[in-house]
Amino acid sequence: MSIKTEKEKMLAGELYLAFEAELFEERQVAINLVYEFNNLHPSKAEERKEYIKKIFGTAGENFWVEQRFHCDYGYNIHVGDNFYANVGCTILDCAPVTIGNNVLLAPGVSLYTAGHPTNNEQRVAGLEYAHPIKIGNNVWIGGGAIVLPGVTIGDNTIIGAGSVVTKDIPANVIAVGNPCRVIKSNVQ
Repeated sequence: MSIKTEKEKMLAGELYLAFEAELFEERQVAINLVYEFNNLHPSKAEERKEYIKKIFGTAGENFWVEQRFHCDYGYNIHVGDNFYANVGCTILDCAPVTIGNNVLLAPGVSLYTAGHPTNNEQRVAGLEYAHPIKIGNNVWIGGGAIVLPGVTIGDNTIIGAGSVVTKDIPANVIAVGNPCRVIKSNVQ
């Protein structure tokens, strides 16, 4: 039986050491690409798209990410067609972040796959965990919303501005608040 690397533990949703050399170096690659992307002249539309293709694991047709953007690794981010992320988007992609087609992220949306254990000894030791986030098709996430580790948001759903999404949200609803909860069903 072989011992898992910290990256393998991270991708498996187990506790891992985020500042281990391989993961630290991979984050530095992403930080450099993101820095270059964020400092491109706004008129360099095609160059900006090429940087996102280098940063993201996959990107569908007709996507756009506004500058200032931040991510941890980039390669765990997978977006579908017609994706739009407004200014100030943060995606902590220690686990996969899968985003469907026709998804809009308003300004300041944050998607966090990373978390820290509640056990203070584990936290002090530098351990963290990561759980995937999945966002369906035709989703709109309002300004300043935060989506926490392990959350799935169903198709055709709207998440209200300022919401903190701590658990799965079904398809075809409007959900708002902290914690985020469904306030209207059967949205079409």
